[in-house]
Amino acid sequence: MSDLLEQRAGVRVLVCDPTGPPIATERDALDLIGAAFLGAAVVAVPAERLDPSFFSLGTRFAGEIMQKFVNYRLRLVVVGDISRHLAASAALRALVTESNRHDHVWFVPDLDALDARLGRA
Repeated sequence: MSDLLEQRAGVRVLVCDPTGPPIATERDALDLIGAAFLGAAVVAVPAERLDPSFFSLGTRFAGEIMQKFVNYRLRLVVVGDISRHLAASAALRALVTESNRHDHVWFVPDLDALDARLGRA
């Protein structure tokens, strides 16, 4: 499967392939943003595609990536099980909780949860 532009709950979503290239640099994130300009409002990135440094907030990688998406007015959704990262970091737990209260960056366990969230938004 490659990255697909899909209509989900009435919203155009770029659903990224879990086996696609890792997102390990700012350039990788910008490539996704460029792909989203084909008409997506949301980019759904499988958690396993994100470099582990994304979940280690001291690296600032998550903040840089999240800010890029906000600047380009795209919603970033991290899809998948990040429980081991959450267990290791109170700061990450706080970030996820706060992000999920707003509209720019969401963390959801699966695409069904994304659909439910989009339906409520």
